[in-house]
Amino acid sequence: MRSFDYNTLANKTWDTDILNLVAKIHECKGRQDLYIRQKPVELDRLVEIARIQSTEASNRIEGIVTTSGRMKKLFEEKTTPRNRDEDEIMGYRDVLNTIHESYEYIPIRSSYIQQLHRDLLKRAGSSFGGHFKNVQNYISETREDGSTVTRFVPVEPSDTPQAVDDLCNAYGSAIGNEKLDVLILIPAFISDFLCIHPFNDGNGRMSRLLTLLLLYQNGYSVGKYISIEKQIEKTKDRYYDVLKESDQGWYEEANDPTPFIRYMLQVILACYTEFEERVGMMSETGAGSTSYDIVKRYVEGKIGRFTGAEAIVSCPSLGRSSVLSALKKLTEEGYIIRKGSGRNSYYVRFDN
Repeated sequence: MRSFDYNTLANKTWDTDILNLVAKIHECKGRQDLYIRQKPVELDRLVEIARIQSTEASNRIEGIVTTSGRMKKLFEEKTTPRNRDEDEIMGYRDVLNTIHESYEYIPIRSSYIQQLHRDLLKRAGSSFGGHFKNVQNYISETREDGSTVTRFVPVEPSDTPQAVDDLCNAYGSAIGNEKLDVLILIPAFISDFLCIHPFNDGNGRMSRLLTLLLLYQNGYSVGKYISIEKQIEKTKDRYYDVLKESDQGWYEEANDPTPFIRYMLQVILACYTEFEERVGMMSETGAGSTSYDIVKRYVEGKIGRFTGAEAIVSCPSLGRSSVLSALKKLTEEGYIIRKGSGRNSYYVRFDN
């Protein structure tokens, strides 16, 4: 069975673009605490938005869906789940809340990973929630002609408990000796976790929850304010492509996780960039600024189409009705044009 030793990554010579991504994220982390201290109340709005987006996006990657209206009501606890998909969606929310509130108290050990998995599937009544797989699973790929091929065969069920223990121990050792930057270690750990594929179901969702957990534990809390899962969903095809590249030769310990590491660093940096943009919009909101002024500044920075929902998310200091009223006024003034109707409506600037 494969061993896990991250010292090989610590001794690796990294490409310049990887080092630049790490350096930029370090800079963002340095500014993060300042932003959080400056706008604590407004950032609470970002937290709520990110929770919904993270839950919705991570489940949608796996084909687990509900409507936006149902999602909002579920989060506001104005309704109860009405099918298995909604049970699994709420299970994700439960684990996400646990990580948000208690990440300092969740050791990276097999037993805790199993407990998180148990809670992920508890609402759906799954009998295998919290237990490692008891049948061999396969990572498959659907081709353009509709045929399915096995892309990777994960660790056998009988070897899975030991593999997860070894993985967690290797991570703990790497954190302890501080030879490898955690921004490189975390994606490497997640890539190995997905190659083990320790559960009958829920491995993808667990990998994204563990990504947040490890980032939070190491001081990178951007996922609390900007959905990392949504960023992954937006680039889903590339996400699967880099995983495929990174697991070649995994059993022989000849694989190179660099493609996945690079991808995840780009995702994290994109989230920090969006976070700073939104905080910047908050900072521009002076005492004399109206909701119209704030929304107009947002529109001025947009290229191409945008929706009312995107404007609401990007103006977290304002309520929904204030944003929509401002968009209505900007439309009446001819500054923006509304196209489509109902849920399919969107806006473009008049000068586009």
